[in-house]
Amino acid sequence: MGVSPCTIRFYKERLERFLSQADFYYWEATPQQVERYLSSIPPGARGLGTRHATHSALRVFYRWLHVSYGFNDPTANLRAPIMGKTILPAPTKEQVEYLIGVVESPRDKAIISLFAESGLRLSELAKIKASAIDWPSRTIRTLGKGRKEALAPFGSLSEAYLREWLSAYNPNGNIWGLNRWGVSMMLQRLKAETGLPCNPHTFRRTFACLLRKAGVDTMTIKDLGRWESLEMVQRYTRSVTFEDSLKFYKAPLG
Repeated sequence: MGVSPCTIRFYKERLERFLSQADFYYWEATPQQVERYLSSIPPGARGLGTRHATHSALRVFYRWLHVSYGFNDPTANLRAPIMGKTILPAPTKEQVEYLIGVVESPRDKAIISLFAESGLRLSELAKIKASAIDWPSRTIRTLGKGRKEALAPFGSLSEAYLREWLSAYNPNGNIWGLNRWGVSMMLQRLKAETGLPCNPHTFRRTFACLLRKAGVDTMTIKDLGRWESLEMVQRYTRSVTFEDSLKFYKAPLG
């Protein structure tokens, strides 16, 4: 289906956990058995064990079995577990600027600023080629989830660091000379050095939050960040407060 390796791993890990703990054959599962398994997961569980993530994986698995092989779908009428509205970390503009100042290489500065200015996913950023950059419009052609082609914007700060890096490095493939794991390791070292959250997902939240704080509407953020739903944007911008939004209020009657 063209899904990313991370998506495949997401389903594989949760399905293996479910199948290893189930006391029944998966093709004979009843709604009550699946619901009992989901209920056995502690509400505060994280990682592989979250109720909502497991429910999502099971829904996709059993829907596929039903459509492809005619098996009954025990998850068809199961309600999704209620998700807590956790406010996840999003580095502020000042923190991003600090992180850029800590690293020395223009390559690493360009990576950090691009994450924050473009909302790029790790898989998208790691595959950027020089030919994908359109300097006049400050956009990068990307291949995102489901192998969908889209454009990601960037600002003057990212442009400056990109030009500095590319003037000294002649890429043969992606522009970084690093794969996705190399980018992740660089960010992990930076987190250890500064104590600040700095992984691709936190920068993607920063991208969305800074746009919201600048008064950009949710639909526009969805399009710029290549999200599939407004709900995802709302989850990423949960740290934006009423006071942040109040700055853009204009009385409708003058």
